[in-house]
Amino acid sequence: MLDIAATCLVITALLAYLNYRFVGMPTTIGVMAAALAFSLALVGLDAVGVAHGLRQYEESLLRSIDFSDVLMQGMLSLLLFAGALHVDLSELRAHRWPVAALAVLGTLLSTLAVGYGMWFALPLAGLQLPFMYCLLFGALISPTDPIAVMGILKSAGAPKDLELVIAGESLFNDGVGVVIFSLLLGMLVSGLAPTPGQGIRLLLHEAGGGLLFGLALGYLTFRLLKSVDNYQVEVLLTLAAVTGGYALASRLHVSGPLAMVVAGLIIGNHGRALAMSDTTRRYLDMFWELIDEILNAMLFVLIGMEVLLVTFSGNELLAAAVAIAVTLLARLLTVGLPVGLLGRSFALPRGSWKVLTWGGLRGGISVALALSLPAGAERDAVVTLTYCVVVFSILAQGLSIGYVVRRAVTRR
Repeated sequence: MLDIAATCLVITALLAYLNYRFVGMPTTIGVMAAALAFSLALVGLDAVGVAHGLRQYEESLLRSIDFSDVLMQGMLSLLLFAGALHVDLSELRAHRWPVAALAVLGTLLSTLAVGYGMWFALPLAGLQLPFMYCLLFGALISPTDPIAVMGILKSAGAPKDLELVIAGESLFNDGVGVVIFSLLLGMLVSGLAPTPGQGIRLLLHEAGGGLLFGLALGYLTFRLLKSVDNYQVEVLLTLAAVTGGYALASRLHVSGPLAMVVAGLIIGNHGRALAMSDTTRRYLDMFWELIDEILNAMLFVLIGMEVLLVTFSGNELLAAAVAIAVTLLARLLTVGLPVGLLGRSFALPRGSWKVLTWGGLRGGISVALALSLPAGAERDAVVTLTYCVVVFSILAQGLSIGYVVRRAVTRR
């Protein structure tokens, strides 16, 4: 395990250096693009009889890493907490209704829109997927990835209120998406459809329980932080709260992602203002910023390298183009259109619907959920479609979101 971690860190550090030194892309996009290009180059060289051993080594490295487990049970808690830690709760509270509507209703409606859209459109590309797998694809691809969104938003230059809504939506809708995905996956495995009442109870238990658990965890950590004045101990307390809290949330069968977001908001606002000295704030911010940057870079390198384990065929590439179009159209209908029609009610600048539509980036969470599906041809197809949508989202949408912001919002 130590060798695997060391190899991943070395690769990530080298790619981050090369990107910073010679390319200049945002780190997350740059390292993923470099890892993707390197992996595809290995495929090409192997095809002509060169670098076969290097390709085999990279494939064996990737097969030794359970991407779904590494992200969902390892990195995700730390990344969500680090992202929420720097969100101003008073400013987010002013946009609580748009954020709640987009995170809950938007995710539910998008799941249905993508599911039905794929069900009708995929046969046109020569690919057949059972309806339940189309819905599962809708559930895993609908949440915007907070890791991708918050990393790229830093350099996009969006107005503060729009940035808050996008960040708030992405922090909360992944928890909702994971609950919907789990519900649909349970239906697929058991072959039984829960009643509407059972579905609502599960949603309330997972999502509502996660929110309440996050409140309790955040408050307890806040009280502990307030009782000491030692930055080493206080940083350690926050790290223990995240790792231990996420593990306990899993045991309680409540949403760990939502719990981490709520705990991060409490500690980042009330804890920062009432329980920390200036020295502690400085060290806490530096620690979690480093955690965020390092894990982000490693995650996106892994996403880029995963291309070696994804199967592609002519039909699947055409189906991937269909999936990208369906996903963007669903985002437009379930997020862009309501914001465009109710822009004043949402208190957002004119043209925000364009940014919200194009800025709905997908990332590692979608790939991890796709990889958690039962093995089979359907799972392989969903993984391929998901991977293509994620790569397009990060490279095409991520690189152009700054341009969209400048054209759609700042120019009247």
